[in-house]
Amino acid sequence: MAKPMHELSITQSLVDAVLDRTGTLAVLGVHVRVGRLSGVLPDAMRFCFEVISDGTPLAGAQLLIDEPQGVTRCRSCGQDATMEDLIPLCPCGSADVEIISGRELMLTSVEVA
Repeated sequence: MAKPMHELSITQSLVDAVLDRTGTLAVLGVHVRVGRLSGVLPDAMRFCFEVISDGTPLAGAQLLIDEPQGVTRCRSCGQDATMEDLIPLCPCGSADVEIISGRELMLTSVEVA
């Protein structure tokens, strides 16, 4: 059984939030920040955005996604490190790390005509 695609519900909430603020104004672009450790797939969001925004004032708007890297701080050695995957490990080998950034999922701005 396939897992539900949570990007669909996340993107629906994004579109609803934009429409709540912009009403019938034509939207040119929606800027979001989706951290690489958020577990959200930007390509899936782009696909969902195109489908969900069809027939709304957001139709044809660009979904611009900033994808900040994950940054961790090791509690063992104190080193900050960037990480590309979802397994938080310090280069020193310790798994005792604090995730400082990379879990963001936020609407940052909207461009209207």
